[in-house]
Amino acid sequence: MMTTADGESSRSALANGGGTPGSKAATAPTQSAEHPIPAKTKKHNIRVSPAVVDAASKSSEQVLLDLRTSLNGLTEVEAKERARTAGPNEIAQERKQGWLLRLLKTARNPLVILLTTLSIVSFLTGDARGGTVMAIMVALSVVLRFWQEVRADAAAQKLKAMIHVTATVVRDGEAREIPLRDLVPGDVVRLAAGDMIPGDVRLLSSKDLFVSQGTLTGESLPVEKFHDPETKGNCLPTELNNICFMGTSVESGTATAVVVTTGVQTYFGSMAHSITGERMQTSFDEGLNRFTWLMLKFMAVMVPLVLLINGFTKGDWRAAFFFALAVAVGLTPEMLPMIVSVCLSSGALAMSRKKVIVKRLNSIQNFGGMDVLCTDKTGTLTEDRVVLMRHCDVAGHESDEILLDGYLISYFQTGLKNLLDRAILDSPDFHEKAAVEKYKKLDEIPFDFTRRMMSVLVEGPEGKSILLTKGAPEEVFLRCSHFELDGTLSKMDADQVLELKQEYDSLSDDGFRVLAVATKELSGKQICAREDERDLVLRGYVAFLDPPKETAGRALAALHSHGVSVKILTGDNSLISRKVCKDVGLSADPMLLGGDVEKMSDVELADAADKAVLFACLSPAHKERVIRALRGKGHVVGFMGDGINDAPALRVADVGISVDNATDIAKESADLILLEKNLMVLEEGVIEGRKVFANIVKYIRMGASSNFGNMFSVLGASAFLPYLPMAPIQVLTNNLLYDFSQVPIPGDAVDEEQVTRPRPWNIGEIKRFILFIGPISSIFDYATFFVMLYLFNCWDRSRAPLFQTGWFVESLMTQTLIIHVIRTNKIPFIQSRASLALTATTLSIMALGMWLPYSPLASALGFTHLPHLYWPILALILLSYVALTQVIKVWLLGKRWI
Repeated sequence: MMTTADGESSRSALANGGGTPGSKAATAPTQSAEHPIPAKTKKHNIRVSPAVVDAASKSSEQVLLDLRTSLNGLTEVEAKERARTAGPNEIAQERKQGWLLRLLKTARNPLVILLTTLSIVSFLTGDARGGTVMAIMVALSVVLRFWQEVRADAAAQKLKAMIHVTATVVRDGEAREIPLRDLVPGDVVRLAAGDMIPGDVRLLSSKDLFVSQGTLTGESLPVEKFHDPETKGNCLPTELNNICFMGTSVESGTATAVVVTTGVQTYFGSMAHSITGERMQTSFDEGLNRFTWLMLKFMAVMVPLVLLINGFTKGDWRAAFFFALAVAVGLTPEMLPMIVSVCLSSGALAMSRKKVIVKRLNSIQNFGGMDVLCTDKTGTLTEDRVVLMRHCDVAGHESDEILLDGYLISYFQTGLKNLLDRAILDSPDFHEKAAVEKYKKLDEIPFDFTRRMMSVLVEGPEGKSILLTKGAPEEVFLRCSHFELDGTLSKMDADQVLELKQEYDSLSDDGFRVLAVATKELSGKQICAREDERDLVLRGYVAFLDPPKETAGRALAALHSHGVSVKILTGDNSLISRKVCKDVGLSADPMLLGGDVEKMSDVELADAADKAVLFACLSPAHKERVIRALRGKGHVVGFMGDGINDAPALRVADVGISVDNATDIAKESADLILLEKNLMVLEEGVIEGRKVFANIVKYIRMGASSNFGNMFSVLGASAFLPYLPMAPIQVLTNNLLYDFSQVPIPGDAVDEEQVTRPRPWNIGEIKRFILFIGPISSIFDYATFFVMLYLFNCWDRSRAPLFQTGWFVESLMTQTLIIHVIRTNKIPFIQSRASLALTATTLSIMALGMWLPYSPLASALGFTHLPHLYWPILALILLSYVALTQVIKVWLLGKRWI
């Protein structure tokens, strides 16, 4: 049988010949199953089938009986019949969506529907300009989102592509190779080293079977499996000793098993299913939708009022309808899709220069709004390499002799040198390479998973034959009769053994992976056998660690200073994880284990996850639940992962972050790809994301408050004027010019204090900004009304063009100039200046507004010349407007309402 296409198994960690970490840190069990999430909160559960759990506790004979099979396997007729019921043994069997259906789903967005409706109405009523602009905005938004959704499903296809192997199956009493997709429940399969487990299977017989299940659990070491019925109560499903799961692989040994579940019913299949289909809405998507509904509510009140008031007071319902339509367009932030897209695109380019590649544009704002970053420790906080940190005698004192013994074992063993062997051979502490030449290898006893140790027989400088042994401490202890300390041999009685274990326990508790080193003199022997591995002399320990990165502490401090709290979600055990957290200055308390997560309800988990910093022994399902729980508490959550088991969590996070050397599944599921697995790179990307969101919020604040203020003025003017306060063409022209003045916003400068803390969507803040800042413009609009009506005698219908021209110019000038007040929390023009492009468009639009009444376009737009006295009064209005808006803005900031 072929192996899985993915090479992620941890064989390098325990390849033949290097021993296995014997510490508690290395052997602590990994929690691996999920407490089911209610359907209303989770569409696809990542879970182990109840049938698999049930089979674990039964005898082999009963399992075969339940599955209506035998050791001779199914017949071909039975297999074909079951295949019709169970379906193919494939994962990610979601129905393909046609491009039209996918496009319709993509267009199912409040802002898209609103703009489409207004665009159609605009074309039907002759406003081709407004209809075209809104149609273009809709097309850009929908096409971009459609393309992103098409690419998103590639993750499941990558995962499915891994499973393209064959299996050794017993059919009609004979073993044969068949494609994996043809397996059915009840098939009897034979497993050997290198095979991938073809389904969720119950072992019927086994010999020295070790299975690597890191693809599902994230644990780095193989797990030994047995065929006896499971007797432990309340055992987590992936800790079941007689169950092997699809997608894992056989590290060593042989077994016969019966298939219990196949395809999407397997644990691996449920994981694949969880990353297909529509993604959850992120905080950015939800924020945009809430803002759109807010504007729709304003529009639902304002537009009918304008229509009714003008219809009843002017008597011209046709003109009232067109004016109400113009008001609706004026209230609509039709430039929002374009502003958002340009902001996100420019942000993506800026982030690429900072070694962050953006796959999903909407994730940039989520990146900036992120206040919780969940990440694995390996390769993020640590260097992702094993380093020899300690070489000590049985009392814990550093010893070069122990290092020499360990070096000789790793140097002379002929098997594949694993990570621990290479760590010893690369140790900068070893300075006795010349001494190695004085030793001659005679024989060796290779490593195996039963003994969990290995030995080499060498001839020393004095001509003596010495057996050097290295392996798991608990196994080496059983074969030692004495220990050596300061050159003195002492017998290992029961009391001494307890004291000796305390030393390696303390190393294990500190997160080290520990191997014991022992020796034995075999005078005159040239060969050795396993029987010689007894009555050994315990000499000491070599201890290994994946050391923290030098930049990890600084990066965590930088993220914390920018309001991002870091939580560690790892499949590794608590001892190693706690040690790493301690070394980088991250508090490990309180800590949650996978078993804790398993027992909690969603509400309990949300409260606990909010407080916890370290989550250890987690399965993929646990990681996903933790991310959902944190999002449920109102956090904007980022998740950084690089393995297959991280894919579900990457999909449900507000922003999924992976790295360039991650697995294809992780990269397909992620929103951002880091070209360097470094939290310092992450911190720079966060700042860039906040700049993008700051500029998006500028547009929303400006457009919404200004439009609301203008329409509030329209409502009042419509009630007492004998004519329309502004012609429909003038409303649309005003809106067009104002929109143009905001085009440079995506490239505007951002004040430093606006990127120091996360800025998630806050519709309450936007609503208060609209309600307090918007009406300020109405105050000065009404002041302009007063001037035009009483100073320039515009009550007369014949002077309607003068009133409309005066208000058009004042309206355009105020809402264009106020951009500079709204864009910053500081004093505009003095403490904070806009970008050159935004300043240039502001001045250009204001100059154009002043020129239009005297231009050749004046008559077509219904404008007339303005009196000379108008201009100094306008200057006073503009100055007063800027000053009052700044005062109210400062007051709102003081109240922390915006």
